[in-house]
Formats: sequence, structure tokens, C-alpha cells
Amino acid sequence: MNGMFVEKKVQEKDSGKLDDLKISAKDCICVKGVETTASSKILAGYKPLFHATAVQRVLDEGATIIGKTVQDEFGFGSFCTSVENGVIPKNPHDEERVCGGSSGGAAAVAETLGKGHVALAESTGGSIACPAAFCGVVGVTPTYGRVSRYGLLDYASSMDKIGCIASTVEECARVLAIIAGKDEQDSTSLPDAVPDYAKALSKGVEGLTLGVLQVKGVDKTVQAAFDSACEDLKEQGAKVKPVSLPLTEKYGLAAYYILALSEASTNLAKYCGMRYGAAEKMEGNYNDYFTKVRSKYFGQEAKRRILLGTFARMSGYRDAYYLKAAKVRTLIIKEYKKVFKECDVILSPTMPVVAPTFAEAKKMKPLQMYLMDVLTVGPNLAGFPHTSVPIGRGLPKGCMIIANHVEEEVMLCVAKALHE
Repeated sequence: MNGMFVEKKVQEKDSGKLDDLKISAKDCICVKGVETTASSKILAGYKPLFHATAVQRVLDEGATIIGKTVQDEFGFGSFCTSVENGVIPKNPHDEERVCGGSSGGAAAVAETLGKGHVALAESTGGSIACPAAFCGVVGVTPTYGRVSRYGLLDYASSMDKIGCIASTVEECARVLAIIAGKDEQDSTSLPDAVPDYAKALSKGVEGLTLGVLQVKGVDKTVQAAFDSACEDLKEQGAKVKPVSLPLTEKYGLAAYYILALSEASTNLAKYCGMRYGAAEKMEGNYNDYFTKVRSKYFGQEAKRRILLGTFARMSGYRDAYYLKAAKVRTLIIKEYKKVFKECDVILSPTMPVVAPTFAEAKKMKPLQMYLMDVLTVGPNLAGFPHTSVPIGRGLPKGCMIIANHVEEEVMLCVAKALHE
């Protein structure tokens, strides 16, 4: 199946709140006894001895895990073309086009299987919203800490979030209500009570104030579909007002990549050929062995991001790059919070373009690929919940709904109003 990496049905309970659902798990989310590699050769053969908390919770409610989905290696990519140990997934709407990344396999499978299936996915800088928009499905990314990260292979620990992708808002809401909540195995998980998100979907948008983000450089067809979606919400009784996030627009992308790659270079240091995963015959000193293993088993994009992240946190550069980016992150959070004092949610296109073809993606330089995340890095950097819902006709396009911290209910209500 397009996007499916390994297939093994896992079910630990016969009945529960999710017994009618099939679940797939992105390849960075641990499933006990199933090879989990984050689509990297360096973890080939690794089979976890435990379930990730999110996986265990859906199993406890009667869901069936049907397999793993491919991704960009360790989440490094916007197109799901950096798959190092599997087949690159193709867009279900046009096989000449990419699925989006890094959860491209999850989005492809969600669109292909349709109702009755929910893909557990992960986002660091837009890895749920992007492929959801490109593949025409619903992608829900919760508040940072809303869902436990126990059993998730790290990319950037201060931004990684487990969410879900499905063909309907209702199915995402049902699964989110199960996987969210405090977990003693993850100290960063939030203690806040988890509402019944599915019940909240019927509230509608009447009386809500929606901030429409004014952005530049968006494809005309995407902008037209987005404008039409905003008009639809106005007709349902919502108030719409233009808003701007100038600091985020100017510095968000740079701050995100400095912080995310710095954390990635630290997190990936444990893949050294000595604990688990790929290994080679020990020759020479440790530094030579470390370099040999990593240069052989990491893909090109992983190497690039490790090197950039290591540079940004080196002595002499840490103050100039990493610490400054951390300060900018705080200012970006404050900028969003200021808008949320006047608006219930913020709306923007999810991606500035429709899914590019594989040929177009191949011609892009790394910086051009990074710029694709310009609309999704802001809420991910700041830890705000956001949902992408399909809008318009023709090739899939997405509208992103961003809410304040732990305000997933209102976000999902707007998503439901746009995706009946």
C-alpha cells in the first residue's frame, strides 16, 4: 500500500471507544515488536520492547494497529522524499506529485483508506499540517505537551508533538481525546483535563472571532480557496478580522531552524553504532568509528541538519545563534498571545502552494525546501495547537486553524464547520 512501511496487526483489547478504528503509526512512534526506524538505515532492525504511550492508549480502547507509515528520515523534510529505507510515497491525487513531509506516508494512507482509519503522526515544524494539506485530509496537531512523547523517536524535543491525520474531523477528535492527557513517563506532558472533543464539534462558529492572517507569496489558486473558506465561515455566523504577525513572518523560519537543528544534532548523537541500530567493526579510535557509522547510515538531509545544528551550538556561535533564537521564540509566543486576546483562532493557508511534482521538488535547493514551511513553523515553534482541513477544488489545498494553548475544542469546532 502507498505509504505503508511495515504491516502487522496489533490489538490488545476486543472492545472500547475506538474498536471501530484501524490505526497506523508513523515510523518514529514505537510499536512493540514492530521495526521502528524513523525511515533511517541507522536504526534498521530496531524493534521496541514497549509501545509508545499514544499507541498503548488507542490499543486499550480497542483500536487495531495495522502497520507503520514511511516518513522523511527522522522528520527531516517537507516532501517525504528523504526516505532512506523504504518506498517514497506518491500523492493519491496525482502520483507525479509529492505527499508532503515529513508525515507523507501517514497522509497518503489516510486519504487512501478513508473513513475508519486514523494515522498517528508527528509534527516538529509542520509535519502533520503540510502532508494533510497536500493530500486533502484533516491533520490535527495538539498543543505541545498535550500528548505524551514517551516512545517517540526525537527530532527536536522542545517542539515534537504526536497528533493524527484522518479523512474526517470527528475521527481525529475521537482519537485525540484518547491519546491526550498527563503521562507519568513524560515530564513535559500537561496535567490539564482533556475534554470530549467529539461532543464539542456541534457548537458551531457563530459568535467566534476569527483572525485572518495576511500573508504574502501564496499561490493564486491557494489564496482563492482560502478566501472562499473565510467567506463560508462568515456565512455561518463567525466574525472575521485581518491580523498580522510581523515578527513571526520575519524571524520565525530562521528561529525554528536554528533551534530545531541544534536539538536534532544533540538528539541524534546517540546513534553512534555502539548502543543499538547500525554498527560496524571497531577499527581505529572512537572518533573514527563514530564518523564511519554515521557517514554510512545517515542520509544526506540528516547529515546536513546535524552539521548545521552542531555549528549553531558550538562555543563561539551559541550566543550569536542558539540563544538569540530562543529569545526570539519567546517574543513570537507573546506576539501570538496578543492576537489571541482579540481572536478565538487564527486562520491562514496551510501551505503556500499545492503539492509540487517530484521533478520540481528534486530541482529545489535545501533553502527553497525549508522556505516551504514558512506558514507552519510559527505555531509549531510556539507550541500552539493547529489543524489543517482541505479546502477548494482541484489539487488539494489546506486551511490552517491555529488556537491558543490547550484550546483544541474551539479549533476543532472551526475545522468541523469548514469540513462538513
